[in-house]
Amino acid sequence: MSILSWIEDQRKIKMLNYNKVNKDDRLWTRCDKCGTILYIKHLKENQRVCFSCGYHLQMNSRERIQSLIDAGSWQPLNETLSPCDPLTFKDQKLYKERLKEAQERTGLQDAILTGTGLIDDIPIALGVMDFNFMGGSMGSVVGEKIVRLVEYATKEGLILILICASGGARMQEGIFSLMQMAKISAALKLYQSSANLLYISLLTSPTTGGVTASFAMLGDLIFAEPNALIGFAGRRVIEQTLQEKLPENFQTSEYLLDHGLLDLIIPRSFLKQALSETINFYKDAPYRKKGSISTPMINSLNLLTEEKVRRLIKFSSDSPNSSVIDSKIQQKLQSSDFKNFY
Repeated sequence: MSILSWIEDQRKIKMLNYNKVNKDDRLWTRCDKCGTILYIKHLKENQRVCFSCGYHLQMNSRERIQSLIDAGSWQPLNETLSPCDPLTFKDQKLYKERLKEAQERTGLQDAILTGTGLIDDIPIALGVMDFNFMGGSMGSVVGEKIVRLVEYATKEGLILILICASGGARMQEGIFSLMQMAKISAALKLYQSSANLLYISLLTSPTTGGVTASFAMLGDLIFAEPNALIGFAGRRVIEQTLQEKLPENFQTSEYLLDHGLLDLIIPRSFLKQALSETINFYKDAPYRKKGSISTPMINSLNLLTEEKVRRLIKFSSDSPNSSVIDSKIQQKLQSSDFKNFY
């Protein structure tokens, strides 16, 4: 073995071991923009903003909730919802394996956390997407959780805030993912038009694809973080389609603000204060009201029972005795004591 081959092998071994280390256990990281080495403990205290160049690094959903919501006021919604594999999708890996890995790595069921909380004692409904879970892709569970959050906010008359961080629709779920765009948009239409309630959309880096093409750009107020990547199609795709060179700052939050697609760019350190002032101004608006949503429920099932059914069906599709299990599920669905069935 030559010395160059040995060096290359050692480099690959180091990279392999580095990738095996949990990100939460690392002490240092590097700024994605300027390359400065940053101590993670101090970086978290600074809300993951680079000390050297001010670049906003990615935050996970729990960190965002902690930085925005008053301590002790967060109440999660629909925590048990988990994705299935309707297409039995497989590329280099089975979709089920990708889901399991993402769930174990992040501690999340899917790419969003939803719930209610207080911002300076003002109640809000909040949804926070997490890019660490399969690139923040929008699958059927993400869409369902957002719709349920919007419907809850409509019934209770709450201000709605959605924090977007996504690569777009989840390809492993095909049309089930794409239909979430229309589904969420329809729920927001009722929330904004019928109940006259305020929806604030906060765009972080990156916000792209189907998320941008739907609820991310439907806010009554659309805020963004500095230098956030926001767009639908990729830069190369647009350049190849238009056959022309795009500006350097194309698809950044500053570019969108100059062209009237955003209302405000807010640095992360001032975000809670800006949101507090905005919703404090709106909270006594004269035209806001609670709305009514007609959501048909089969046999008046609660949400926990509904998730049990989803998991049973998911288990039955994986089992070699699927026909037997399916018949048992049908018997339970028709039984009177179904609510107590696990």
